[in-house]
Amino acid sequence: MLWWCLLLPFWDFANAKTNDDDLMSFVTLPDVRALKLDIAYYDRESASPGYWFVAPYGVIEPEAPTKQWKPCQVGPYIYDADGVLVWAGSCMFNNRNIFDFKVVDNIDDKPHLSFILQHAYGDSQDKGTGYILDQHYEPEYAVQVTNDLSAFNMHEFNVLPGGKTALACAYRSEYISLGDLGRPDEYGWVQPGGFVEVDTTTGKVLFEWSSVGHIPLHESVKVNPWDAPAPQPGWDFLHVNSIDKNEDGDYLLSARFTNTIYLISGDDGHIIWRLGGKYSDFVQDFTFSKQHHAHFVQSGSNNTVISFLNNASDELDAEEDISAALFVEIDTTTTPINAREIRRHNRPDGSLTRLRGSVQHLPNDNVFVGWSERGYMSEHSPEGKTLMQASFASTRFSSYRSYKYPFIGRPSTPPDMLSSVYGTSEDDFTTMFYVSWNGATDIAMWNFYARSEAHGIPVLVGNTTKTDFETLYVANGYLDYITAEAVDADGNVLGTSDVHRTATPENWRLSGFQGESKPIAADPSILYGHQKAAEADVEEPVDDEVLEADKAAKAMVRAFEMIKGVGGLLIFILVTGSGLGLVVGVVWYLRRRRMLAYHEVPSQGEGEE
Repeated sequence: MLWWCLLLPFWDFANAKTNDDDLMSFVTLPDVRALKLDIAYYDRESASPGYWFVAPYGVIEPEAPTKQWKPCQVGPYIYDADGVLVWAGSCMFNNRNIFDFKVVDNIDDKPHLSFILQHAYGDSQDKGTGYILDQHYEPEYAVQVTNDLSAFNMHEFNVLPGGKTALACAYRSEYISLGDLGRPDEYGWVQPGGFVEVDTTTGKVLFEWSSVGHIPLHESVKVNPWDAPAPQPGWDFLHVNSIDKNEDGDYLLSARFTNTIYLISGDDGHIIWRLGGKYSDFVQDFTFSKQHHAHFVQSGSNNTVISFLNNASDELDAEEDISAALFVEIDTTTTPINAREIRRHNRPDGSLTRLRGSVQHLPNDNVFVGWSERGYMSEHSPEGKTLMQASFASTRFSSYRSYKYPFIGRPSTPPDMLSSVYGTSEDDFTTMFYVSWNGATDIAMWNFYARSEAHGIPVLVGNTTKTDFETLYVANGYLDYITAEAVDADGNVLGTSDVHRTATPENWRLSGFQGESKPIAADPSILYGHQKAAEADVEEPVDDEVLEADKAAKAMVRAFEMIKGVGGLLIFILVTGSGLGLVVGVVWYLRRRRMLAYHEVPSQGEGEE
C-alpha cells in the first residue's frame, strides 16, 4: 500500500505529460509545447547537413488573444535532422503567427535569422514586422510598415546581399476602371499587388512597383468579364506571393492568379518578360499553375535559372494531378525566346499542395521542398531521388514555407536547469537534474556540478552526452546548489547555467522519507571524493541479478519520452516494477549510469554534425 500512496500525488502530473502524443513537453521550459515530427530517411548519407526551419501555425489569420494556442505552440522553430528541437521562439513572440522563417547568410560572415511577424488581431495599430535576428536570437532590425500599406504582407521578407535592404510583397486596395474587362464605364475595387524594396534600418521604401498599368485585369484566371464589381478591398486578381532580385537589379515576381512569373525592370518598372499564363513570351516544354516561391538560382545576361513550386491547383481547381518543384532555364538568345524544364521533383506522396509552399536549392545541389500542409517537407538529390520526407505529427498545424540551413546558435541567456531530490532515508537519496539550452546548436556533453553553499567551490558530480533538447541526469545523494556546463565536441565550454537550489518535497514524510529529522544536503566534495576513491579500488562483479536490473532500467529509459517528468518517471518505476527488488535494481542502475540518451523522435541513421 505504501507504493500506491506515494503514486497518488503524481497521478495528475503524469497524465498531463502523456495525453498529447503529437507535442513535446519539457521540465525546463514548461510553457513550450513543440510539435513532434514524423521522419523517414531513404538515403541519409546523401542528405545535406543542416537544421530545419519551420514556423507552425494553426489558423492563418491573426487570432484573438483569448483564442491563441496556449501554452506556446505557434511561431518559429529550429529542429535538427532527427527531429530534435533546437530552438523554440514561440514564447518570444507571444504565440503569434510567423512566416518565411529562414537563415540569412548574405549579410556578413555570421549567421542571421529573418521572418515576418504577422500583423496583430483586429484594429490594432500593429501592422506586423520584418525581423532580422543575430545568432544570439536578439533582434538586430525590426522593419516596420512606413507607407500607407495596411500590413506587412505575410508572403515574403527577402533580405538582399549586405543586409541593408529587403524585399516584401505589397497589397493596396484601389478603385480602378474595369475597362480591361470591356466595361469602360464601370469602376470597382481591386488589390493590384506589387512589391517594395525597403531600408532594413529605417523601413523607408526605396522602390515600389504596382501592377496597375502593367498587368491588365483580363490576364487573371480568377476574374471574369461578367463578374459584378467587388466591395472593398476588392478582387485579389493577381495574388502576388514572392519577389526576388538579381545582380542586374531586375525583379522576379510570382503572381498565383495569373499563373505567371514576371521579370520586371529595376530601372523603369516595365515587364521584361512573362513566363506562363495567358500571354507567355516563351516557347516552353512544361506547364505550371498557381505557383509559389519563384526565385533566382542563377542569373546571367543571356542565361537564367529559376526555381518555383508548381502547385498545379488551388482550393477549388486542379490543372494537374501532382504538385512539383521545378527548375527552369531561361534562354533569351533564341527567337522566340525559350524556357525549358531542367529539373523536376514531384511531391513524394503523389498529392497536391493546393496552398503555400517553397523550393530551396541547397549548396550540395540537393533540393529542399516545403509542401506546407502539416509541415510536410522533403529533400531530393540532383538525380531526382527522394532522400527524406518529414511532417508534423500533429494534424492541427502547417508551415507556410520550410527551409534547411547550416546554422550556429549562441543564445544570450544561460542554460535552463532544474533539479529535485527523492529518497526514503539518508542512505538512498537520488538527485535528478534536468537541463536544456534553448537555441544552442553544438552541445556535445553536459557536466553537472554541486556545491555545499551558494558561493562554494563547484564539485563535478558527473556528465552525460546530449542527445535531445532536454537532458536528464540522475546522481547519487542529496545535492544542492547545482549548475550545468555545456561542452562542445572539442571540449570547449559553451556556457554555464546559473546556480540553482534543488527542489525538495513540501512534506518529507508524505514523500516517503522515513528519517527522524529533516534531511540536509550532502557535502559534494566529501560524497564524491569518497565515491570516486571507492570506484577506483573496487571492481564490481556483474551477476545475473545486476543484468536483470540493467535490462529493466534500459526498458524504463526507452519509455522516458512517454513520461517526460519527474512524477511520471517515479510512477513508471513504481507501476512497472515487479516487486521491491526490481525497483531497487532500477534505482541502482540509474545511480551508476553516467551516460543517458533520450530521443523525442527516434533517429534513422547516424547523426549529423
